Amino acid sequence: MQYEMFSFTLNQGVTIKLKMTLTILSSLVLIIFLALVGLYLDLIYYSDRPASDDVSHITFNMTPGHNFSLAAEKLHNSGLVASPFRFRLLARIKGYDKKIKAGEYLLSPSMTPTGILEILVKGKVKQYKFTIPEGYNLKQIAEIVSSAGFGPSSDFLSIVYNRVSAQKDFGKEALTYEGYLFPDTYYFPKGVTPKDIVAGMKKRFWNEFKSEWKTQTKVLGLSIHEVVTLASIIEKETGIPSERPIISSVFHNRLRIGMRLQTDPTVIYGLKNFNGNLTRKHLSTPTAYNTYVIKALPPGPIASPGAAAIEAALYPDGTKFLYFVSKNDTTHKFSTNLRDHNKAVRKYQLRR
Repeated sequence: MQYEMFSFTLNQGVTIKLKMTLTILSSLVLIIFLALVGLYLDLIYYSDRPASDDVSHITFNMTPGHNFSLAAEKLHNSGLVASPFRFRLLARIKGYDKKIKAGEYLLSPSMTPTGILEILVKGKVKQYKFTIPEGYNLKQIAEIVSSAGFGPSSDFLSIVYNRVSAQKDFGKEALTYEGYLFPDTYYFPKGVTPKDIVAGMKKRFWNEFKSEWKTQTKVLGLSIHEVVTLASIIEKETGIPSERPIISSVFHNRLRIGMRLQTDPTVIYGLKNFNGNLTRKHLSTPTAYNTYVIKALPPGPIASPGAAAIEAALYPDGTKFLYFVSKNDTTHKFSTNLRDHNKAVRKYQLRR
């Protein structure tokens, strides 16, 4: 009987201890659960809270082979994220910590941690801008690209003056990339090569040269190279949009009857060391681009024409004009015969 009492007391003690252990474990699990829930809610709150309301931008460089923990500290030290620990934890939960791309980024303290992570994962690196005006030639374009920080102009020129590459990209008539680097505003990341830039500009040209333009080229009986060449001359002859189709008609009329184009910009392009003063000697000096001498288009474009100039070359006005002369106010006087043209020259040029 005493043994039974002892056994009962022992069992009762074990049961009580077991219940206490379970209670403690349950409490710990609850505490851990609540802590995890709290941390999760804190991360949600953190992920959408910018480090500050400062809208200024900071250039942040994510180097190749970066350590994400060090990058998080660097972001924190730059004032871009409020908590490097939370930032790292947020990145791991989203699976972003192994997907960050190297590069130069333009970030702001006013961006949320989630927003910053998405920029780093998508590789939305900082872009550098340069603009190529209509009517610029290869040398001028090379200087702009170089001034934008994309290497020496000589590297760019070595690519665009490569005849083999030009013919591969634009056909057997192409001598260089002259005329085919489409004038526009371009954006490229730091470190991009001149070759990549040329490829991007070439791609823009073919994107802009619409299918209906290719059809019209065939209607005119011209090649794309001849159209771009003519468009480049139109581009250099006038900056007045309304005059482009008229000037185009003059050149089309002359080409149709075998008359020399006699356009100064082509002569200038063919001169090696032009000093800005076009003389009678220049006009009579034979070169491949001297349209006072040759009875045809020059062998290639003399500059990069814009879309409006190409459109004008393809769709000239239906005029009978064969001549035009500058009126010294950016516009021109057009004539159908030499007598009227000479009168216009005396009025607008010789009297001056």
